[in-house]
Amino acid sequence: MTERIAIRNRKTNETDIHLEFNIDGTGKAQIDTGIGFFDHMLHSFTRHGFFNMNLVAKGDLYVDSHHTIEDIGIVLGEALKEALGDKKGIKRYGSFILPMDEALVLCALDLSGRPYLVYNGEFTADRVGYMDTEMVKEFFYAVSYSAGMNLHIKMLDGANNHHIIEAMFKAFAKALDEATKYDDRITEVLSTKGTL
Repeated sequence: MTERIAIRNRKTNETDIHLEFNIDGTGKAQIDTGIGFFDHMLHSFTRHGFFNMNLVAKGDLYVDSHHTIEDIGIVLGEALKEALGDKKGIKRYGSFILPMDEALVLCALDLSGRPYLVYNGEFTADRVGYMDTEMVKEFFYAVSYSAGMNLHIKMLDGANNHHIIEAMFKAFAKALDEATKYDDRITEVLSTKGTL
C-alpha cells in the first residue's frame, strides 16, 4: 500500500507555512514554528501517533502566537484530509485515554467528514513557555474543521498545565493513529452512506 502523504503551503499577510505530512510514518519530525512549547507538542504528536512531519512556519509572533498556531492547525487539517483520500478501508473511529503524571485526558474522534469540536480543558496559567494556553482549543478547532473531523477532547484530571496540554496532544495522536489504520474487514468506507 502506498504511503499517505500530503504537502500543503499557506501564505498570508500573517503567516507563511510549509507542511509535509505522512500518516504512515515512524514518528520522525522536523518542526520550527518559532514557539518552543508548541514545537514540543507537535513533536509529541508525531512521535506518539507514528506520523512523519516536516513543518516550517514563520508568523507574526511580535503580535502574539494566535495566527501562527491557528494557521498551522488549518494546514495540518487540510494535509490530513488530503492524505486520507477517499478513506476506503480505514477504521474511521479512534479513542484513547492518556495519563501523564497527575493529568488524565480522553480523546475520541470520528473521521466522518463532518467537523465538530467538543473541548473541555481548564488551565491555571495564561501561558506555558511562549504558547498561550487559550490557543490549545483554537488549534484543535482549526484541525477538526479543516480535516472534517468530529473531535472530542476532555480533561478528566490534572493540575500541571504542561502535563494537561501534553496529554491532550498525545491522546489526540493515539486516537488519530487508531482511526487512520486499515482494517481488512472494511473493503469500502465504513458508512451506510457509501462515502465519508
